[in-house]
Amino acid sequence: MRRCYLLFTCSIAFLVPEVGWQATVAHAQSGNGLAEGEPVVARVNMKLGDGEKPNNIIEKGDVLTIVEEREANYLIVTHSGSQGVVDKVNAVKVAESGEIYSQLIKEHPQEGRYYTMRASSWWALGKPEKAIEDFDKAIELGYEQAHAYASRGMFLASRGDFAKAIEDYNRALELDLEDQSPLVNLAAAKMNLKNYDEAIADYTKLLDARQKANENANAILSQRATAYKAAGKMDEAIKDFDQILKVDPTDFNAVMGRGYIHFQQANHKNAVLDFSRAIELKPDDPIARNNRGYNLFQLGQHAAALEDYNQSLALSPKYALALQNRAWVLATSDVESVHNPELAVESAKAACELSNYKNISDVSALAAALAAAGKFKDAVLWQEKVVDMVGDNYKDFAHKTLVRYQQEKPFAADPGKANGKE
Repeated sequence: MRRCYLLFTCSIAFLVPEVGWQATVAHAQSGNGLAEGEPVVARVNMKLGDGEKPNNIIEKGDVLTIVEEREANYLIVTHSGSQGVVDKVNAVKVAESGEIYSQLIKEHPQEGRYYTMRASSWWALGKPEKAIEDFDKAIELGYEQAHAYASRGMFLASRGDFAKAIEDYNRALELDLEDQSPLVNLAAAKMNLKNYDEAIADYTKLLDARQKANENANAILSQRATAYKAAGKMDEAIKDFDQILKVDPTDFNAVMGRGYIHFQQANHKNAVLDFSRAIELKPDDPIARNNRGYNLFQLGQHAAALEDYNQSLALSPKYALALQNRAWVLATSDVESVHNPELAVESAKAACELSNYKNISDVSALAAALAAAGKFKDAVLWQEKVVDMVGDNYKDFAHKTLVRYQQEKPFAADPGKANGKE
């Protein structure tokens, strides 16, 4: 039975939806919990300027970006790029702006953009269904703007309606041929539907656009590498990670991603090199140490593997995968200084308790540890559970292992061959 020893997650990132304003990135926390770069909404009409010479009109419902928070006011920048000062009493957080937009909708019931802006308030409040309703209404009223479809698509994707989300992303791309940003969410939706080749094509289009604009493309390369990996195109995924690391050798996620693919390709030497580099970049990361430990184990370096598992668990004592891996090396190693069946049982039990005895590999490790400790009756009981739990592909291996324990023989990586020799 194949066991899973490594953990690497690479999430599909959705862009922040544009809901009628230019998105900005928060970069410094301000005094009352708002951040510089965070949007606020004007609750009244205002003028920006010096004395009687206003250089910009702020209308009720306009979105303003905080540049600096002061005691009684904000230094803000408008969507058109003008800077000015507004009293705090005249601006509210996006999550608190719903009433403002409801009033504007009442005054201008045919103005679709106000529905899209109220949708942002629903989203901030964690009510995506309400946001979708407002986007539906805006589009019904003829508000044919790319950001409306791109944003509704993201809300649809958030509830798992990826097919409809794809329709909206495609419509957004049709309405604004210059803006390729919806492609990343389009590709993410296709990834969720396991349409990996289509997702790869979308990421490639976006990469071409980023590279033509001389923009950093590492985030998109990382997404495409994930798509290549999901499609089973491991060499292409490695090339993307290589490209990322050529630009930024300190990209921890790229190092981890490439190391994981080397593991999948049974290229354990290169996997060790990558996970060692990851540990250099983040010495306190338990996953990198667990992953290096397993690949060292595969190279026969059991003492070094055990050291990595121990350090991983020192960093994260309830890391079930490291507990399971430690149990295996302690139970099965032929290195005298490493072999420790009693500690293997303790480690495997801890892993099983964390998974409530529902993880097949944890239970299998417990059975192997008990067999190594000479507790064959208990090993048989737990291996019988493994036989019941595994899928058809692993039934034969699990049953052969059960027979070994019934014969009071310890675990063997290949029970068939081992039985023939003993």
